[in-house]
Amino acid sequence: MSSFKNIFSSTHDRDEDFYRSLKKILGFRPKDLSIYRRAFTHRSTNKISNGIPQNYERLEFLGDAMLGAVIAAYLFKKVPEGDEGYLTKMRSKVVSREHLNELGRDLNLVKFLKTGNSVQQFGGNVYGNVFEALVGAIYLDRGIRYCEKFIHKRVIKPYVDIKKLEGKVISYKSIFIEWCQKNKKKFVFETYDDDGKDDPKHFGVRLKLDDETIAKARATSKKKAEELAAKRAYYKFQLSIESFRQ
Repeated sequence: MSSFKNIFSSTHDRDEDFYRSLKKILGFRPKDLSIYRRAFTHRSTNKISNGIPQNYERLEFLGDAMLGAVIAAYLFKKVPEGDEGYLTKMRSKVVSREHLNELGRDLNLVKFLKTGNSVQQFGGNVYGNVFEALVGAIYLDRGIRYCEKFIHKRVIKPYVDIKKLEGKVISYKSIFIEWCQKNKKKFVFETYDDDGKDDPKHFGVRLKLDDETIAKARATSKKKAEELAAKRAYYKFQLSIESFRQ
């Protein structure tokens, strides 16, 4: 009997700790803790209930939609002179993968993550994925009003500065390609064998401009390596590229 009491007490204590930590992050009381636990469950746990996987991926989808809608509504009101293209670009900057990963890191959400593997094996996007899942969980638990409240507190108020966003670069690769096309320059991103011993495996990319290598980079994916190489090329030709963008 005492053993049963100890188990019950231990579970209750964990729920209380989770509740208090969550309330501090949210700024209001969560109601259904099970929704939030799912938001912090990675698919590597292989948890299934009634044939439905119990991980954060569906909540991530929902949270992504809610973030986009709330940010779009804010920008629509904040910048009445902005046309569709401007508003779309600004929203993309706020909800970029890089920014969402930063938000997830700042809140240290992975400390709640339940996973069958080490968090270090997932790469940087896990931070943004969990942040989106948390937004989805808030919507299911407390509805749109609390969802908006959280996004305004954790995203818009501390991070959304219209003037800074206007100058923020989302993709150095796309800017570099546009600059090359405008100036009729020939470029190519070449993947090469990376002999590093890093885990996970890294990819090497060299960026050539008119047959001359102007930048190299390595990252955990070809896409990331290309973006990093383009960023280095951007700063190498910054004056010319910036004059093109103006």
